[in-house]
Parts: sequence; C-alpha cells; structure tokens
Amino acid sequence: MTGRNAEAGEEAVRDLTVSAGGKVRFVKQDVGVPEDCARAVHETIELLGGLDVVCANAGVFPERPLAEMTSVDLREIFAINVHGCIMTVRHAIPALEQSGRGRVVLTSSITGPVTGFTGWSHYGATKAAQLGFMRTAAIELAPKGITVNAVLPGNIRTEGLVDMGPDYIASMEEAIPQKRLGSVRDIGHACLYFASPEAGYVTGQSLVVDGGQILPESLGAMG
Repeated sequence: MTGRNAEAGEEAVRDLTVSAGGKVRFVKQDVGVPEDCARAVHETIELLGGLDVVCANAGVFPERPLAEMTSVDLREIFAINVHGCIMTVRHAIPALEQSGRGRVVLTSSITGPVTGFTGWSHYGATKAAQLGFMRTAAIELAPKGITVNAVLPGNIRTEGLVDMGPDYIASMEEAIPQKRLGSVRDIGHACLYFASPEAGYVTGQSLVVDGGQILPESLGAMG
C-alpha cells in the first residue's frame, strides 16, 4: 500500500497485519508527483519480487463551486485523480505482464460517470476521465494478459465522508434504497472480484457499488 503520510501508512500496516494476519508493506508515495509513481512501482517490485494487481485508489474530493474554481484547483485534482492513476498503471505494465495474471482495478465514482453533485464538477470530471482511460487501456493491455476494470462507489463511510457531518450523512442515507452508507469492505469485495482468477475474462468494465443509490428517479420513487 502507498500513501503520502508515512506515519499513518505504517500504522495501517500494523493494523492490517494484526487484524487480517496478512503481509503488508508500505511505500511512501504522492501520486500527484510523477516521479513518485515510478518509484512506488519499482520499490514494490523489489519488496515483493513481482506485481500481480494494481489498485489505483488514491483520490481527493475538495469542494469547489464552478464559479469559484481556479486553474490551480483543476491542476491539483487532475494530478492526483487522473495523472497519478495513469502513470502508476503505465509504470506497472512490464511487471503485470510478467506475472501472467495482471490486474488493474481503478476506483472511480458514481459522481461524474453517472450522477452530478454541486461543488464537485472538477471531481466528477476526473472520475469520468478514469473510465475513458480504462476503456482504451483495457484494449491496449489485453494482449499482454492484463485486465483493467473500475469500481464506482456510491457514498461510503470513510473519514472524509464522516467529516462532512451527521446532517449530510443522514440525507445521503435517506436517498439510498438500502438506507445505509456503504462500507470500505463493500468496495474491497468488488475490487477482490476484479483481481481474482474468476474475472479473467472481464475487462474494460465498471461496477457500481452504491446500495441502489442511482436507481430512484426521485425520493418519491422510494415509496
């Protein structure tokens, strides 16, 4: 796993090692820095002896109304959500091909490809861009035995979402047929499928994981 905060990363490694009993390594990486994308891939290969799966999960969602948006806002969010995603995958291609079972899993969103949300036009644009990248990357990498797919989460209970306050969370739960926010585990299971041998003939596809959030035409349709 990678991240910008080494202290938080090492803490996550300890938690995962204890709770899941797995072997986890942390590599410090800022996906908004091109050199970090290459270094993280190469360090991972050195640590593990190869690379089978890349989960491009890093993303930011700063709120910014379109009327107040600056070119700096756009550069920063595209650097992390799009540029970092693409360059990480690009540097991983040789190792993924060598593994013979290469898998790329992108974390997009329902926001942008399917829905819109006030204040997140730039975020939605980045998430739609990831799917545009996915489709052509899937074609180019298919002959190398590499699949490229994407998970589109709805509202998931993460630190960032919790920080938006209880009123926001309550309004979101009301708009979801299952009447709950998704969990990180819900997204993890979807990623695990795309990374598995069972998904070997699935590529260039996106899977919405949102508790049915995008289904109703309106709150009135919820009954």
